[in-house]
Amino acid sequence: MARKRGQPVHGWVNLDKPKGISSAKAVAIVRRVFDAAKAGHGGTLDPLASGILPIALGEATKTVSFAMGQQKSYEFELAWGSETSTDDTEGEVTRQSDHRPDDAAIDTALVKFQGDIEQVPPVYSAIKVDGKRAYELARNAADDAPEITLESRPVYIESFRRIAADEHHARFYVACGKGAYIRALARDLGRELGTAAHVTALRRLSVGQFHADHAISLDFLESLPHSAPAFEHLHPVVSALDDIPALPISGNEATKLRHGQTLPAISASAQDRFQALLTGATAIAMDGERPVALVVIKAGAVCPVRVLNI
Repeated sequence: MARKRGQPVHGWVNLDKPKGISSAKAVAIVRRVFDAAKAGHGGTLDPLASGILPIALGEATKTVSFAMGQQKSYEFELAWGSETSTDDTEGEVTRQSDHRPDDAAIDTALVKFQGDIEQVPPVYSAIKVDGKRAYELARNAADDAPEITLESRPVYIESFRRIAADEHHARFYVACGKGAYIRALARDLGRELGTAAHVTALRRLSVGQFHADHAISLDFLESLPHSAPAFEHLHPVVSALDDIPALPISGNEATKLRHGQTLPAISASAQDRFQALLTGATAIAMDGERPVALVVIKAGAVCPVRVLNI
């Protein structure tokens, strides 16, 4: 019988991804360091970007969707005067402008890009069009092929502010929700200001509770392969679930959930516990300090959605 690849390692690594490698490559390196059987990440970072890339190992991969849905923050730099096909430095210049906005004009324009806004994702993005990634269609398009058009979609921008600006460049801070593209913000800000712009540098500062101040570099992590010090940088599976309510359960209830069984809320005490959560909300069922399952509350009953085998 073939040996199962990797070990049952469970938890999150708060990685500071360096510029120049893909998110998939970073995941592969972290997986190798921990010799983990399973690995994934909580939100792709382009190779040109650096910063926080939360990496899930083992059962933590079952909570990736919650990490990806949390607020993110970034610092980025743009160059005035030109748009590119990729909205960053990798693409070809597609439009140019000699106009340069002043600080007052920039700050006034930023107000329009905060709160709930509509955003057209960059053509070079992972958005699917007829079952294929937009960036694949863009890269493989013939010269005479019709231009790829993506539909706008709603995104939420919590904060968008100028850090510094001059005639050639500007730096900004952004805090946003799921699905917002910084490259699209730079592109659209340039257009709003009557000029053109593209991203020249991008760094992600946080994803939910994972922050750059407490991240580990890839170089440092690689110096600790298969050793106890590496596991000192492994965070609990529930690290990505800070915004999800916890539901205390008993040992018997935990056993039922692990077997995929629903917990009917029949006792008065159970009714009090279960109805404290909104009907249909997702919660994490906890047996003491041990996470058991992601659950939803339906009609006062607890239904397992993803069982955590820890």
